[in-house]
Amino acid sequence: MKTITIYDIAKEANVSVATVSRVLNDTAPVKASTRETINKIIEKYQFQPNALARSLLKKETGTIAMILPDITNPFFPEVFWGAENVARVKGYSFFLCNTAGNYNRESEFLSILREKRVDGIIFLGGRINLANCPPELAQEVIELSRHVPIVLVNGNLPKSGLHRIYTDEAAGAALATQHLIDLGHRDIGFIGGMDDTATTLVKIKAARKKLKEHGLELRQEWLKSGEFSVPGGRELMNQMLDQKHRPTAVLCVNDFTAIGAIKAAAQHGLHIPGDISIVGFDDTPLATAVIPELTTVSQNTYELGELAVETLHQIINGKNPKKQIVLQPKLIVRSSTGALK
Repeated sequence: MKTITIYDIAKEANVSVATVSRVLNDTAPVKASTRETINKIIEKYQFQPNALARSLLKKETGTIAMILPDITNPFFPEVFWGAENVARVKGYSFFLCNTAGNYNRESEFLSILREKRVDGIIFLGGRINLANCPPELAQEVIELSRHVPIVLVNGNLPKSGLHRIYTDEAAGAALATQHLIDLGHRDIGFIGGMDDTATTLVKIKAARKKLKEHGLELRQEWLKSGEFSVPGGRELMNQMLDQKHRPTAVLCVNDFTAIGAIKAAAQHGLHIPGDISIVGFDDTPLATAVIPELTTVSQNTYELGELAVETLHQIINGKNPKKQIVLQPKLIVRSSTGALK
């Protein structure tokens, strides 16, 4: 059977290709009788528009991409879920690019996505979360943004002028610290993260500032970094608990490390929160899957994804959305924190 094209439909309906395109994409008014004629021909041949052909006509592919560093960390799928639901309503499909935290893989994906002519890119983690991103890595993203709209989520490339959607992580860390202080804790530690990532440094700085406001300090021996994972959290917590003097409460860079910390505390025979309180960050589904359920800070992950697509959609359609949208975190109090005994 001959493959039917948009040109064949136009010829049979005795209309222009542009008119058929308007009916297929619903981009402009078409006389009711003409629309009915075209739709009958489409139904007769069970015509399916070719995505490449549509992209040539509309100068769009109907696809957007999300680049993220770790698909196994529930924070990122939660953001993707919010983004994907909005994208589907707006008629986009997704490329999901998992880099495993590898900057070379990020570069490969950036090149591939430009080649695939995606309509826009949502970028999470990786190089945009570095406290000092190397100029060549930053420039690679900035250069691509001149051809493809890019929205950064919970990250930044200073002086790039790129659109950003992010949660105020400093405010979140301050909320968590204040919560522990209000419970009577004065010896508070911090575990997780990497010394070169902004998300880690911002939280440590905010915790230090809040402690200082109350005449307290974050002691250096109670500051353990180097990991974002569950095993890493367990190892860092073991190091904390093996010390002669232990904190009575611990802030964690994310829920993963907090769960690792809970495991380590349990293995040391400690009761949570009776002997030590533990706070996570992100409010992922894992927070309610552990015992005790985890006190944590919500970053509004689903909303981050929704807003990223909304912003990208506006840019794609020639509008000028706000350059920065800042979400306020929420402290979610559960069973892993309690009053100092």
